[in-house]
Amino acid sequence: MDELEKRINELSPLTWAYIGDAVYELYIREKLVKTTKYKPHKLHIEAIEYVKASAQAKILREIEDDLTDEEKEIVKRARNTKNHHLPKNAEVNEYMYSTAFEGLIGYLYLAKKEDRLKEILDKCI
Repeated sequence: MDELEKRINELSPLTWAYIGDAVYELYIREKLVKTTKYKPHKLHIEAIEYVKASAQAKILREIEDDLTDEEKEIVKRARNTKNHHLPKNAEVNEYMYSTAFEGLIGYLYLAKKEDRLKEILDKCI
């Protein structure tokens, strides 16, 4: 494990999820802008379908078998982190899995594992 990964591993998985949420939403927005001719309101409505907790939880379950052991450990840490924020539009279990998904995305982004990040993101849409 290099110095960068060591520092990232010391961060809270909720910090990974925080950055992962932004990275994933930007990816979805950019993909929609590049592949559709929707106006901003329709872009927003479409983006919500990908970034809501239930959609992220579903994606994670679909790609889980393709994750490396290290990535599965990242997911597990993010999923099991105590979060005092209660979801308003999602079941608690869905919310835990969406946090895990965002944690994985954030971790890969912070660790500068661009190829793997792109590979996983491309499976999401």
